[in-house]
Amino acid sequence: MKSFLLRRRRWTSETIHGVLAAAALAASFLLRFDFALDPQYRAMLLEALPVLLAAKLAVFRGFGLRDLGWRYLGFEDLKRMAAANAVASAVASAALRAVIGSGFPRSIYVLDFLVCVAAMAALRAGVRVVFDRAGAFDRGAATLGTRPVRRILIYGAGKAGKTVLSEIRAHPRMGYQTAGFLDDDPEKRHLRLDGMRVLGNGSEIAALVRRHRIDEVLLALPAATGTQIAAILERCHAARVATRKIPPLAELIENQVLVDQIREVRLEDLLGRPPAELDTAEIRARLAGKVVLVTGAGGSIGGELCRQIARYRPVALIGVDHAESALYEIDQEMREKYSRVAFYPEVASIRNRRRLDEIFRQHRPAAVYHAAAYKHVPMMEAHVLEAVENNVFGTRNVARAAMAAGAETFVLVSSDKAVRPANIMGATKRMAELVCLAAAASPSGRPAAPCDGTASGARTRFLAVRFGNVLGSNGSVIPLFKRQIAKGGPVTVTHPEMRRYFMTVSEAAQLVLQTAAMGSGGEVFVLDMGEPVRIVDLARKMILLSGLQPDQDIRIEFSGVRPGEKLYEEVSASEEGTAPTPHAQIRVFTGRGVAGETITGGLEDLRRAVEARDAAGAVLCLKEMIPDYSPSSFVLRRAFDQRAFEQRARDQRARAVAGAG
Repeated sequence: MKSFLLRRRRWTSETIHGVLAAAALAASFLLRFDFALDPQYRAMLLEALPVLLAAKLAVFRGFGLRDLGWRYLGFEDLKRMAAANAVASAVASAALRAVIGSGFPRSIYVLDFLVCVAAMAALRAGVRVVFDRAGAFDRGAATLGTRPVRRILIYGAGKAGKTVLSEIRAHPRMGYQTAGFLDDDPEKRHLRLDGMRVLGNGSEIAALVRRHRIDEVLLALPAATGTQIAAILERCHAARVATRKIPPLAELIENQVLVDQIREVRLEDLLGRPPAELDTAEIRARLAGKVVLVTGAGGSIGGELCRQIARYRPVALIGVDHAESALYEIDQEMREKYSRVAFYPEVASIRNRRRLDEIFRQHRPAAVYHAAAYKHVPMMEAHVLEAVENNVFGTRNVARAAMAAGAETFVLVSSDKAVRPANIMGATKRMAELVCLAAAASPSGRPAAPCDGTASGARTRFLAVRFGNVLGSNGSVIPLFKRQIAKGGPVTVTHPEMRRYFMTVSEAAQLVLQTAAMGSGGEVFVLDMGEPVRIVDLARKMILLSGLQPDQDIRIEFSGVRPGEKLYEEVSASEEGTAPTPHAQIRVFTGRGVAGETITGGLEDLRRAVEARDAAGAVLCLKEMIPDYSPSSFVLRRAFDQRAFEQRARDQRARAVAGAG
């Protein structure tokens, strides 16, 4: 019977609406005349019934009531039903006056409208209850015994909490049994949402967990800050109850049930950064149907750039990396998840100019995102020449190849460590920015140094984007803390006041794409990183996320500041002004220009120092071109000790040659 009705849904709906309209008119007459109809009004009812039915069914069809779903009843549905009945009453009134005359009781129109709307809403609500209970029984029976029932409290008695409660009731297979709500708003205490009471606030978690035998607290707080979530998490851990949350709206996956996406609380939830808002139309205009190349595609930022770019349907995407294992992984992922986009993995080092020229000549990319770089600060302090070769001359190689191939846009992924650099990594990233700015300032749109090959006539837009640390990226502190926590501690932090800016890898990639879409060339952009985070606070939050207590289950130790590290990172130097852009989370630097001739001469001196394997000379060149660079004592001592050692070796060889003569 159910199948028969579903196949004839529209006919069934109109039949039901007709029955309800007839019943509503009859009920209106009975109410108007106290359930005692004289023969005169009984005849009037029978005469009015076909006229009113014809008018109402025509209007209902015009309003599309036969296409409204029966299982789901929302406020918009109620408004549509009320409007349809109001118009139907007006049409019926005009028709009845023409057929019956002015003797028809006017109060019947009001009663009929109210009764009909109430009957339609009540019937649909009843159908929804029946469907939900039948579905709950079927799904519950199918999963009975396969998933234990978990009693939960929903933290947040707002719209999100109400939605979660409805979803949980509609999907009993998840095994949740809601005991009530928690909310810190005192005005909501003891209120009921969909029959479920607000039991208390966050400070009462421990008592409510014991009283109601709660297994889990589910956070439905889309607007909560990271500090608020961290405080809730700490209370839940103290009450020894698990904590999970619904994802923010930006993370919800299409065509999936909300409760299927309930997940563990993540570190980015505790940081409390609002999701990036993008002008996707502008980004799509820059990427759709274009060939795009990403260097460092096997890394955290480069890989995420590939994923984000693929969503805008470029005609081809080229991933360049010298690490073949990492490149293989992103190649497999792109083939599996973004099969509609042609992805070409190219194994190459950005130090190899000839190999880069081959790749660029073959693919002719319109947009280049240069994310390949050495980024580990202490490691680069011990490898000065390698950092310079890769981060500075590698960038120049990619820039030259991009211009020779006629690329429209070149985007350098830079770092906040390029601001008043205190380490080799930051100094080389600042030099990479200067290389790009010099190329943008060159009249031909080419690097100031001569470029082999024949460049196209197109002028390349050069942009640089600075941002801070990325959560969970390769070489970041997050994987280190995870390993230390897994081993039972201690978690090592360099200094109690060490602070860094953090953002998620997804947000960083999205804002890089947005920046590339808005820049005209020659700009250095900075992403809004929010407030800096103390690394020791980050460690404590990660311990909490592991279900443990800082300083009790896991000890935190301070190991001392490492070579080249600053306690505080900056996003702009004092002599750099910033100006707003159309995007609230992106600003652009103004002020300092760059002379191409100065960069050309400095790069030549730097190249000679690298070729001579003279680390001290390379440091001095960097200091000369970047006046606010403050080399660490570690770098100076190591570089000049090496120079002294090599000088002694040369003297010894000279003496040996002289003695032999």
